[in-house]
Amino acid sequence: MDVIPLSNFERQQAILTLLKRQQRVKIAQICEEFGVSEATARRDLEALASQGLIQRIHGGAIPLHPAAPEPPLLERSQEQAEEKARIGRLAASLVQDGETVFLGSGTTVLEVARHLGDRKGLTIITNSLPVINLFAGKENIQVVCLGGILRDSELSFIGHITENALSEVRADKVFVGVRAVDLEHGLTNDYLPETMTDRAILKAGREIIVVADHMKCCRVSTAFLAPLTAVHTFITTLEADQSFISALQELGIRVLLA
Repeated sequence: MDVIPLSNFERQQAILTLLKRQQRVKIAQICEEFGVSEATARRDLEALASQGLIQRIHGGAIPLHPAAPEPPLLERSQEQAEEKARIGRLAASLVQDGETVFLGSGTTVLEVARHLGDRKGLTIITNSLPVINLFAGKENIQVVCLGGILRDSELSFIGHITENALSEVRADKVFVGVRAVDLEHGLTNDYLPETMTDRAILKAGREIIVVADHMKCCRVSTAFLAPLTAVHTFITTLEADQSFISALQELGIRVLLA
């Protein structure tokens, strides 16, 4: 017996059900599941996106929900811990002896710091209290601490004092973490008062390296930080969506997978 094709509405509702179950759907999967052309699949996604029901990403869609607010630093330290360790190891391998490196706040950047212990002659610039504590007393490493207002949940310094200090320093490499990375909306974080400090950090070095586990890809948070054109290197993990990675590479961003 022939299968009765679904109406546009029925098919779009089925796509929503699919998204709820697996959190991501690709155009190729829609074509295979429902026996439709790529053009029809794209129209379905565009229709759902225009109703505010999904978020379009390169090659497919994800559910329409922003990145959740970040829990405190210590609470986050166990989230995606294995991925963050892989990212930290790979990111640290980019640092050469004698370089000046900026290390931002957050658990992923802290993993980068933990893998720099064998480098010699480094100058570490940071607004992160855990990074300061990690390198305090280490031989052959000079630590430049940026003062400011201590953000208790993140254990980082922010505000105009921090920003003024950032205007006085330059790093060979800047390592920063973000709450969310999206092709359309760029880099976003979830704490508006920190935005100006984050932007000042991106002006403090020659190479901007963003480190983020795959859960932060194709997500949007509250505070716009910078467009993707501000990023030179993006380090994430093999679990990241390949179409998203390919789109970053097409923008000229070097992508490294841990």
